Amino acid sequence: MSVMHNLGVECSWLKTSETRTKKHRLLFAKKSLIPMASSGEISTETPPHYDRLQELKAFDSSKAGVKGIVDAGISRIPRMFVRPSDELASDYPICDTQIAIPVIDLAGRRSNLVEEVWRASETLGFFQVVNHGIPNWLLEEVMRKVRGFHELPREVKETYYTRDPEKKVKFRSNFDLYETRSANWRDTLFCVMGPKPLDPLELPEVCRETIIEYSKQITGLGITLFGLLSEALGLQPDHLIGMDGAKGHAILGHYYPACPEPDLTMGTSKHSDPDFLTILLQDKIGGLQVLHQKQWINVPPVSGALVVNIGDLLQVFC
Repeated sequence: MSVMHNLGVECSWLKTSETRTKKHRLLFAKKSLIPMASSGEISTETPPHYDRLQELKAFDSSKAGVKGIVDAGISRIPRMFVRPSDELASDYPICDTQIAIPVIDLAGRRSNLVEEVWRASETLGFFQVVNHGIPNWLLEEVMRKVRGFHELPREVKETYYTRDPEKKVKFRSNFDLYETRSANWRDTLFCVMGPKPLDPLELPEVCRETIIEYSKQITGLGITLFGLLSEALGLQPDHLIGMDGAKGHAILGHYYPACPEPDLTMGTSKHSDPDFLTILLQDKIGGLQVLHQKQWINVPPVSGALVVNIGDLLQVFC
């Protein structure tokens, strides 16, 4: 069984200084490869002589990402992407009740917006925003251009493939490839847009102008959201901005190729975002899920909407 490839573009606000750790609530999310229901019993037993490190190194050195595997015409996914059987067995169920991710209209009254943002952040840590000021044509264009990059010829993309932490623009698959039990079925274009200005020529030509414009627009939305969050916490509107919460941000363009065995792997495994704030643009296929009260809640795509995720650092600082 295979699915269409899909996309997600996220903007994360980062904190570069060290922070002290407090006990705080973690908000987990994952990206499934639809469909999620299994069509039969699946064996995930690891062969006795399987060399995972060798497979990881071979994949990494190919510089082709997951799309390179798909383009090779595979019918079964490599073992490195298969989730362990104990992880599959212990996963939380998908919510079958009507728990909805709030959709907040930013064109509303300020006092109402502060209340809605506070309620959504306190209960779920996720909400969607509409009438956010970013035109639909730009949302569609950034998705199209990110797709355009990921569908470039292999020899073009591999010039951006690196695990060098000093590089501001990089193409890679799984930033934690060598640390996790199973790799995610996903390729990513990673662009650090601040706090130091990025040389535009470092960006791939196919998406350069669009990413620069999207970065400007999403920065404005981020400042608006930080203001609302500050007021929701009973603080001055510029409090979080004053903490440099909106100073540095990165744009990540995720690409999830069609998968021949979607029941065995994930586009993005369970995680919480180690940043202040993440704004996510989903495509129409969706697949994003949020963990709430030991159940996974689907986050259905809403036309023109952006998903907002409260990050770990915002919870720690506040």
